[in-house]
Amino acid sequence: MHPVLKIILWGFLISFIGTLPLGTLNIASMQISIMDGISPALWFAAGALTAEMIYVRISLVAMEWVRKHEGFLKALEWLTVIIVSALAASSFWAATHAAEEKNIILSNSMHRGLLGLLMSAVNPVQIPFWFGWSSVLFSKNILRPGFWNYNGYMFGIGMGTFVGNCVFIFGGRLLVDYLNTSQRFLHLIIGIIFLITALIQLIKIIRKKDAIHQLEHPEEITGGLEEKIH
Repeated sequence: MHPVLKIILWGFLISFIGTLPLGTLNIASMQISIMDGISPALWFAAGALTAEMIYVRISLVAMEWVRKHEGFLKALEWLTVIIVSALAASSFWAATHAAEEKNIILSNSMHRGLLGLLMSAVNPVQIPFWFGWSSVLFSKNILRPGFWNYNGYMFGIGMGTFVGNCVFIFGGRLLVDYLNTSQRFLHLIIGIIFLITALIQLIKIIRKKDAIHQLEHPEEITGGLEEKIH
């Protein structure tokens, strides 16, 4: 297999699998698809993957700068807790009001692409995640320095994130149509997911298992799978 095609496939696979666990961005994209439609949700996903690809580029060329500016990561982590908590509160507010009420943070006048870009940009979890995986791929000689290798890697990651978000965007709509669930109930469930996400992030910060810790221990991100990659 051509080296560039191989790194595209690896980028796609890692990104796709990494997008599937419940998180702030994929749940947000699902809620937007349910409340506002498929097109706004796809724009949101496109904005989110743009920020992720920028972080990937940072993980490849500027990680030493990130390591020397731990306060930057720490600030982003607290900002993430605040934003996710606000998303939870907004979902609970919508669940306790009229059925047509929406999440006022996700369903506002801001273009969904810009909203996805901003929400993804303040999520520091992506930095150690891609630093860890990029380090593994470099060590296995799968990812190599070079214009086409780096851009192929970023393309695969972007496509993997987009397809993973589409699972939530289209799957959420299908699930709602199939179950015929009320919007209030959906707001409540999504609010609970956001609240749990915020609590987990807060616990990680308190226990110092945050992005800075993950940068220093990338093996915790890959889960030892680097031994199975050839």
